[in-house]
Order: sequence, then C-alpha cells, then structure tokens
Amino acid sequence: MNRLICIWVTILLLFWSLPGITSEPSVKPSVKSSVKIDIKEWQVPWADTRPRDPALDSRGKVWFCGQSGNYIASLDPNSGKFRKYSLPDGTYPHNLIIDTQDFIWYAGNRNSHIGRINPANGDIERIDMPAKNPIDPHTLVFDSIGNIWFTAQWGNKIGFLDVESRQVKLLDSPLPQSRPYGIKIDGDNNPWIVLFGTNQLARVDAITLQFSLHALPHQQQRPRRLEIDDKNQIWLLDHELGYVSRYRKDTQAFKQWQVAEKHQANLYGSAMDNEQRLWVAVTGTSPNQLRIFDTRQETFIGAADIPSGAGTIRYMFYHQPDNSVWFGTDANTIGRAMIKPITDSP
Repeated sequence: MNRLICIWVTILLLFWSLPGITSEPSVKPSVKSSVKIDIKEWQVPWADTRPRDPALDSRGKVWFCGQSGNYIASLDPNSGKFRKYSLPDGTYPHNLIIDTQDFIWYAGNRNSHIGRINPANGDIERIDMPAKNPIDPHTLVFDSIGNIWFTAQWGNKIGFLDVESRQVKLLDSPLPQSRPYGIKIDGDNNPWIVLFGTNQLARVDAITLQFSLHALPHQQQRPRRLEIDDKNQIWLLDHELGYVSRYRKDTQAFKQWQVAEKHQANLYGSAMDNEQRLWVAVTGTSPNQLRIFDTRQETFIGAADIPSGAGTIRYMFYHQPDNSVWFGTDANTIGRAMIKPITDSP
C-alpha cells in the first residue's frame, strides 16, 4: 500500500509540474487606494516575548501567544488590561485557536503537545503527541465539526486531533523536509496545507487521509500562509518571490499577481474577510505594511504602514462581528486593523 501511495504522489507531482497546466499569466498589481486602513496597537507589557497569533473569544477578549516568553495572554481591548497565563516549561507556544465554549487550544511547539486552557481558572490540559520522537505542533485549525487539524513544520507531519477522544493521528508529508506550515479547511471539510520547504500546495482527503499535491508555477516559490474564499478557491502568499497566488480546483490552474517588491516583499501573515478581501502582511519592508487585495476585482485596494514598524507579522486573524483584523508583531505589540471607504469630506 505504501508503495502504491508513493507511486501515486510521484505521478501527481509530474502532472502538476507540466507547463501550461498549473498557471495562468502572472501580473504585477498596482495599489489603487479605495479604502483607508485604520490601525491601533497595544504594547504588550512583557518585553521581547514575540506576541503572535491572536484570536478573539465570544466576549471580544483577545488571546495571543507569547512565543519566546512561554505564556498565553489575554487583552481586553476596551480597558487595555492584559492577563498572563504561564505554560509548562519549554512550551514556547506557536499558535492558538478558540472553540465555541471559549476554551483556548494552543500549539506546544517545543515540547510536543497541544494544550487546552480553561479561561475561568487557567487550568491546562495537555495532549501529548504520539510520535516516538518529539515533534513541533505549529499551526492549528478547527474543521466544521470542531476537531483540530494541525501542521508540524520540522516534524514534517500533518496531524489530526479528535477533541472528544483526545486521540491524535499523525500523517507523514509525502515529500521529505517539506516543512508543513499554514493550514486551512475548505468547504468540503478537507485541510489544505502549504509546504514551505517546497513550492507545493497539499490537500488531505479527510476521509481517506490521502494526499494530493499541486505545484506552484515557479520552482523557487515558497508558500507560507493561505486562505480559502467563499468559492472554495485557495489563496496563497509566496514568501520567496512575492506572489499572491490563486488556485482554482475546477480548472486545476494557478493565477498569480506579483507585488512590486518581488523577492524583497517577504509576504507572510494573511486573513480573508467576509467581503472576500485578502489581507496581506508585507514583512520585507520597514515598517511592515498591511495591504488589501480585492479577490473579486483582482487588484490591491489599500495599504498602510504599521505604526510600531512591526518587525514581522507572522499571522493574522479576521473577527467577523466587527470586521476587524488582528495581528501580533515582533515589535512586541498586538494590533487591530479596520477599513473604511475613502471619502472627499475632511
């Protein structure tokens, strides 16, 4: 069976790499500002702790990882008050998500576990990885029924956590040293993953657990984050060459738009809002910039510098109730971005 899977993946790789099948012509978009981006940042009180990967609970409280500070924290954006929850030694949380009951699930990146925090009392439940060698839970995402899929970048695996049984399944990436990174769930409840060590987009069939691979048009491309729109189209940010890429499953083709900075853009954090606008963090500039790409018009419609400079924005979170986008920065801030139309009035 393993041999048959390997042969099948090899055939897919060869097929998706054929010229004229994977890509439509690439274009360089200009930024025509039709929206204004308002940004507010809160300085995190624990210095040099790389606050990152925020998410909001049902009451509007912001939760985030203090990756190098080994904590999870919350921010009340109305009062500006922070609260810190220390984690087991050596955790260095990389990412968190919040379930419908407001429990916090985090990726224990350096001690091979996923944790669940009860926000009422700070109690932590630890779910250890079943791997013989420690792996690095990286980015988590809920599927449509509340189970968790996740990546392990250096472990080169995709994982699945059944939240009721607490059982974990680990799937080896079909490519060596492929560095599974960003992950999202499509409308059919299947996870899509960008393999940052390659130029490949991967899909896992949630029922059969079989992989399919889709090569981006350029061998040098390195996709790092992705989003999925309401048409089930996959949008990717290429960290190496500066492309915003769209993959259509119906045509099995990519279309790409390269930003002006090209390989110096270092596109990283992303979010998709309810108007199908793709938020893009340009981290190769100083200061970092947020840009908005209208996926329907296929053009950038706004840009704004990050007041703190940011250093790097690694991940973004869209909060639908107030149409806001949240992010953490290496300048030790938590940020919120909101858009409004540009008007002629002062």
